[in-house]
Amino acid sequence: MIFISEEAKKQVKKLKEEAGVGEDYFIRVSVVGGGCSGLTYKMDFDNESKPNDQVFEDKGEKLVTDLRSFLYVCGTTLEFSRGLDGKGFYFSNPNASRSCGCGESFAV
Repeated sequence: MIFISEEAKKQVKKLKEEAGVGEDYFIRVSVVGGGCSGLTYKMDFDNESKPNDQVFEDKGEKLVTDLRSFLYVCGTTLEFSRGLDGKGFYFSNPNASRSCGCGESFAV
């Protein structure tokens, strides 16, 4: 499962409104190679499911990932921070063995 915090959910709702996307859009989370630790998260709005998608719902928000990415993000929570270390979305991933200093990439 993939989870979303209350604060991240509020920010997603705000971004959907600003982008003018409908309720049929969901959050697509994927993992791609790159970054200084080897793997990077990617997050987009999407409204088309693919055959091997893993679909989850938390706090009324639909989160979708492909099967390969799910192996890296299982149990992960999408968070949002307004703290001094930067404003924005980040992933709290229990599977990550290390992450880079900027928090943009990770390794398992």
